[in-house]
Amino acid sequence: MPSHWTDRRVVITGLGVVTPLGNNLPTLWTHLLAGKSGITRITRFDPAEFDTQIAAEVKDFDASEVFPSPKDVRRADRFALFAVHAASQALKDSGLNLDAVNRDDIGVFVGSGIGGLHTTEQQHLVLLNKGPRRMSPFVIPMLILNMASGLISMFYKLRGPNLATCTACATSSHAMGEAWRTILMGDAQVMLAGGSEATITQFGIGGFCAMKAMSTRNHEPERASRPFDRDRDGFVMGEGAGVLVLEELKHAQARGAKIYGELIGYGNSADANHMTVPDPDGDGAARCMRMALRNARINPSEVDYINAHGTSTPLGDSSETKAIKTVFGDHTRRLAVSSTKSATGHMLGAAGAVEMAICCKAIETQTVPPTLNLDHPGPECDLDYVPHTARAMPVNTVINNSFGFGGHNASLVVRKFVA
Repeated sequence: MPSHWTDRRVVITGLGVVTPLGNNLPTLWTHLLAGKSGITRITRFDPAEFDTQIAAEVKDFDASEVFPSPKDVRRADRFALFAVHAASQALKDSGLNLDAVNRDDIGVFVGSGIGGLHTTEQQHLVLLNKGPRRMSPFVIPMLILNMASGLISMFYKLRGPNLATCTACATSSHAMGEAWRTILMGDAQVMLAGGSEATITQFGIGGFCAMKAMSTRNHEPERASRPFDRDRDGFVMGEGAGVLVLEELKHAQARGAKIYGELIGYGNSADANHMTVPDPDGDGAARCMRMALRNARINPSEVDYINAHGTSTPLGDSSETKAIKTVFGDHTRRLAVSSTKSATGHMLGAAGAVEMAICCKAIETQTVPPTLNLDHPGPECDLDYVPHTARAMPVNTVINNSFGFGGHNASLVVRKFVA
């Protein structure tokens, strides 16, 4: 780690989420601890022709709570609306007075794994049925995945570093990690970082069905996402957004900000194995976690809890379990590991940021959320996955894992803040 980074620390001061379990963090957290599932039969369209007919949809979402006019709402894809809504929550939660700070020092790194799939699907139908002259002039800016980051910066006049990551299911974790680096390098004082996804469309569900990647437990949706369970048969699609406010410590302290935790480490690696299949031995994931721990300058034995990627796919869950054993050795048996995707579904590019917000709540409340539906752990899945019920326990240091198609891996280490 470069020597000039050592005098800067990065803390988390604001949290915002839009999820299938609630469109704000208090509701999400309450439902997680209660063991509630956000997975139901798809309502957005008739799923009868699809092998998978279930998903974790965002419910009762009202973009007008943030956007000033219906025209603004019509000119943004659903994923971008989610992102701006989550960012507005995070900024409000942080207590940051934008009129009292230099907006040149505030940046936005918010990505998406797929981007404006609703717009792509709808406008392609317009093209086929009505011709090119009837397409919206906003079709391209609505569907490009960087527009979430762009709209947040425009909405709040944030003129600092701005980019959009796209690494499939690792997207928002990479966004947070790169935002951490940006603050450490002194290129910004505050960063809004995270991701957003809205892919519950006929095109999105059909594409993942063709891959045979999703659960077909259509008769009991709330039990379909079952990470690490013997009977898991694929992930369940979710949607939503997560945005966090990351802030240089002295900047946060100077304004008396509430601090949820300190982001102390980030790992980034590639499996270099297959387009969609993780390394069966978990080598890439293990190297990623080791890098995060090395950058955090802590030993594996200091970690209390891992919020696992844990998607409920047969190979993914077993490879992550192997990776955890490789990295943590004898300490593995003292780790709590859980997958909150069992309740929220898999929000793809938004997952890492929503799960980092959950990690912050775990530290704040000293409580680990459970893994739902873990009735019979798979023979290769033999860790303490906190089945069924939330657990009160010491939670001071947490790893958040995100692994994506293309072999992209991201791990983040967050620690209880100590002045």
